[in-house]
Amino acid sequence: MIDLCTLGTGGSMPLHTRALASLYVRCGGRALLVDCGEGTQMEIGRLGWGFLRIDALLITHYHADHCSGLPGLLLALTKAGRTAPFDIWGPPDLTRVVTGLRVIAPALSYEVTLHELPAQGGHFDAIGLAIDAFPLNHGMPCLGYRFALRRPRRFLPERAEALGIPKPCWSALQRGEPVGDWRPEQVLGEERPGIAFLYATDTRPVRSIVTAGQGTDLMILEGMYGDEADRPKALKNSHMLFRESAALARDAGTRALLLTHFSTAMDEPEVYLSAAQAVFPETRCAADGMTLTLRYPAPEA
Repeated sequence: MIDLCTLGTGGSMPLHTRALASLYVRCGGRALLVDCGEGTQMEIGRLGWGFLRIDALLITHYHADHCSGLPGLLLALTKAGRTAPFDIWGPPDLTRVVTGLRVIAPALSYEVTLHELPAQGGHFDAIGLAIDAFPLNHGMPCLGYRFALRRPRRFLPERAEALGIPKPCWSALQRGEPVGDWRPEQVLGEERPGIAFLYATDTRPVRSIVTAGQGTDLMILEGMYGDEADRPKALKNSHMLFRESAALARDAGTRALLLTHFSTAMDEPEVYLSAAQAVFPETRCAADGMTLTLRYPAPEA
């Protein structure tokens, strides 16, 4: 399973009722963050899921509301006693941006490893998740991220016994490792559906979101503007309306949509929720500190 928490759901500037963009992702006892707006370490402290389990940070782009909390996060990890390396992924200019932000956080108890992705994205793995970065449209290099947790194939002991495979060899085969002349496919069942979700904010609607969203259990997309009257702002600032995000979710065929990254002018995002639900019914608005768990789909009867 995958646990998620929308640490902050605000855009542009923090409000006393809404923190800036950050998503906490926990899987198999490890965790990562997507974006790190100002004050993210405070929201992690309120959540109570811990600092030391956070192994990585994925940055979507380099506007301050998505990365200005990095120095505070790095220092909080040092104060928590981290010694293991910490990985940061992001679009082009990652090294320049992180180096600049670290001027005020130079002394850490661990190494920071930077992974600068090309503007068109790429594939990598972190905390046991397969992650695909894909390009967005925000007037500067900006990436969305798709996360997938594969489900292990069921081990079939009756097949192993029929083949005369000694029990000490079973665990390796179950992990997908060949043992002598025996191959995992001889003792494993059919492929089973895993878990997948997508995170994309700060963008106009682009086809890459629909493509990456196919087969997902959840899409987390921006809801910068709810009122159709704000369309000129959305076009000017390269953001999306509620209805536009809902259309992407509908076209991708995802199971659910969670809207986040709300404008500072939007006091109550739920006021505009019906407009999105008219396009894609399984839509709801995120809130700071909201938690949810994605689980493997139940077997069909």
